[in-house]
Amino acid sequence: MLDKLNSSSHQDISLSFQAHMENPLLWPIMEVLKHKPSGWKVHTLAAHLNDLGLVPVLDPVPEKELFKKNFLIMNALYQLQETLYPDSWLQVQAMDIELMNGRYYGNSHAIDPKDPLRDYYISWLNYEADEGEVKRLLNEFWTRYKKFAGISETDMDRSRALTLFELPIDASQQEIRKRWRRLALRWHPDRDEGNTAKFQILCEAWHVLRY
Repeated sequence: MLDKLNSSSHQDISLSFQAHMENPLLWPIMEVLKHKPSGWKVHTLAAHLNDLGLVPVLDPVPEKELFKKNFLIMNALYQLQETLYPDSWLQVQAMDIELMNGRYYGNSHAIDPKDPLRDYYISWLNYEADEGEVKRLLNEFWTRYKKFAGISETDMDRSRALTLFELPIDASQQEIRKRWRRLALRWHPDRDEGNTAKFQILCEAWHVLRY
């Protein structure tokens, strides 16, 4: 009975943890797709991100390394698909990844909430790593991305970050995460009306608020 309670408690903590995580590969992948919307497969995208210095060694065991890299990319792709929809459609298939502008994809594509593959990759519980390892890896990714995006250290604190997000001091993690997605998409430098300086400041604010 105690084992079941411990297991249930651990799962609740894990579910809460994964609900608050943001995969830092989202925006690097978006930048890649903005410049080259089609012709990508998971392994070619992984190789490109690796060339950019954004994907460290994830596991000393080659098979696990391949799985974890694949998981993080698919997780980011499915999150991006939801973030971009309905203005654009991101086709997420292992051998055919394509970003379609809203003017072209029409009404023939929609997010399927019952898609088992999507459910699998969205859940951090399937990453096959404990919470500490996932947190360490995501922190490492975030540090690399800040360098990639040219983000400098500031005196950002929680109060200032919430002000930038236009949220109250008691905002929930879910509210913060939703606002971050919306603001990042709005100000991303690869968007038509994006702003690099604004995006960098918002990234720093998200770095403070994401836990």
